Parts: sequence; structure tokens; C-alpha cells
Amino acid sequence: MSVGASKQPAQVARKSVLASWLTKGVVAGVALAGAVLAVSATAPVVAREALLKDGEAVVALATLPPQARQTHARILAGGPFPYPHKDGSVFVNRERLLPLHPRGYYREYTVKTPGVSHRGARRIVCGGQRPTLPDTCYYTADHYASFSRIVQ
Repeated sequence: MSVGASKQPAQVARKSVLASWLTKGVVAGVALAGAVLAVSATAPVVAREALLKDGEAVVALATLPPQARQTHARILAGGPFPYPHKDGSVFVNRERLLPLHPRGYYREYTVKTPGVSHRGARRIVCGGQRPTLPDTCYYTADHYASFSRIVQ
């Protein structure tokens, strides 16, 4: 994403990033009510289950990969986390794809990827004042390029 794109409103930035991915064939698109929802090719379950609600992608917790459900449960329990020096660290929302909040509102957590020896691209980002009682959580399978709000 270009430097100028980060200053655009989140919806415009999402569309420009999505357009570039679709052009490059990086992302699968699903047409819903005249809008296009981008979902990474690494998240086929989310692609089938994601919906648009008030212009925001949402995904049911039960449809997330098992590793994501396990990470979500660990967040609510306060750990333990597989990467204690990284998990729970502040996510600054540089991409501005999530609703804007003061720095420190969002925290990121690793979702393990089977067969990968490093942290991989999958994360859950939660926002709120209490990490074990987040206001909302988002799932990304493509390292912050797109997000779906997790709903019960």
C-alpha cells in the first residue's frame, strides 16, 4: 500500500487494496449485495462463511479454523500463548482497516498455521480496555490485509 493510501478513509483504502489484489489474482472475491468481499486464498472457510453486516465483513467463531478458535479461547483465558513476547502486543492499525481507536486499544495474537515453522500470517486482533474481555475481535488470514469481525 502506498504511503498516501494510509491517509484515505478505511473503506476507500480497502477498495483500492482489494482492486490491486484482484488485478494481481492474489485474492478471491465474493459478490454480496453489490459489494465485493475480499478473502485471502489461505482462508477458504472464511470465504464461504463471511458476510457483510453494515458494510463490515463478519465471520462466525464456529466457522473459523480450529487453531483460531483455540487462540480466541486463550485470549479470553489470559493465555498461555505460543509466542508470549509477541502475543498480546499492541496492534497499531497502521493499515487503518479497523475502526479508529487510540493507540493501545488493539492487541494482536498469533493463530498457528499447521505445517509452518514460523508465526505465519494468521492473527486475531482484539480491541478493548481489558484483554480478557475484549469489546470486539477480528480475524485475518492474510497478515492484516483484510479483516473479518468475529461474531458468536
